[in-house]
Amino acid sequence: MPGPTGSAVVRRRLVVTGRVQGVWYRESCRRAAVGLGVNGWVRNRADGSVEVALEGPRAQVTAMVAWCHQGPTHAHVERVEEAAEEPVGERAFRVR
Repeated sequence: MPGPTGSAVVRRRLVVTGRVQGVWYRESCRRAAVGLGVNGWVRNRADGSVEVALEGPRAQVTAMVAWCHQGPTHAHVERVEEAAEEPVGERAFRVR
């Protein structure tokens, strides 16, 4: 599926564990994604992890995956599980 610049659109689903709730991870993730032009969503999970769906041009999604490995200043990311998915046509990035 071609993206806005003719590059392939990809989708990745991440589960981020560590100290990632209560440290502005979701809002910081949204801001970073919007800045890169990546669509999708981020949400807290009941087990204390954060789940992220990223969709957009490969280079921008790759940059967001790298961001998720660091997170915002007060986060401590221990692990990021990543899975490729088929794009679904996300049109914005939102906090769920």
